[in-house]
Amino acid sequence: MSEFILETQNLTKYFAGFAAVSGVNLAVREGTIHALIGPNGAGKTTCFNLITKFLQPSSGTIRYAGHDITKTSPHAVAQEGLVRSFQISAVFPHLTALENVRLALQRPTGLSFHFWKPASALHRLHERAHELLEAVGLSEFTNTQAVEMPYGRKRALEIATTLALEPKMMLLDEPMAGMGHEDISRVSELIRQVAKNRTVLMVEHNLEVVADLSDTITVLQRGQVLAEGSYEEVSRNPEVRQAYMGTGDE
Repeated sequence: MSEFILETQNLTKYFAGFAAVSGVNLAVREGTIHALIGPNGAGKTTCFNLITKFLQPSSGTIRYAGHDITKTSPHAVAQEGLVRSFQISAVFPHLTALENVRLALQRPTGLSFHFWKPASALHRLHERAHELLEAVGLSEFTNTQAVEMPYGRKRALEIATTLALEPKMMLLDEPMAGMGHEDISRVSELIRQVAKNRTVLMVEHNLEVVADLSDTITVLQRGQVLAEGSYEEVSRNPEVRQAYMGTGDE
């Protein structure tokens, strides 16, 4: 079995003749944190949409856990354990943290559709919901409505709802966007903890976070892979320096 849980080969996506992603070969090693970075317009989000099947590639292949998922539906991919954080949607603002996580737990059981059953039917999910809230540091917010929670804690709640699907691999799209320093530190540690027994692929603009968390970094520019390696390796690459800062190796 391959040591890589996710692989793309010559992944390409055209929009009206424009190549948003062109010939991307990506190999994500199982059990690692892999960052996908690059300047604005580099094709990072398009790559995420292709991998999670929100977009179909113009050409190329995608393999996950040894299976070709190039033509697989988003729903089927998620059921196989490849989960993007926003697939559980933004949290429901007027539900409590517990209710948000419990609702996510209902999806695999089919209880989401049992509207005629009494609320007591959901009590068996409470224990797991409490465990997930504790895992992301939200026990004190159990009975707090999401709308009343600080922004960083809402992002932690989104991760908890994603974890409810028992993902083998999580794709996080800019998990630190809009956060202050304290929240960044808290969510960084959370990502480190949840990555202990699963694989994480993330798009992130905060290079300090990327340097701190990532085992491997792939740099995209104009839809193509510009460089790959550890943070130390890619940060010394003159082409990467040029792409980010407009300066070569000076």
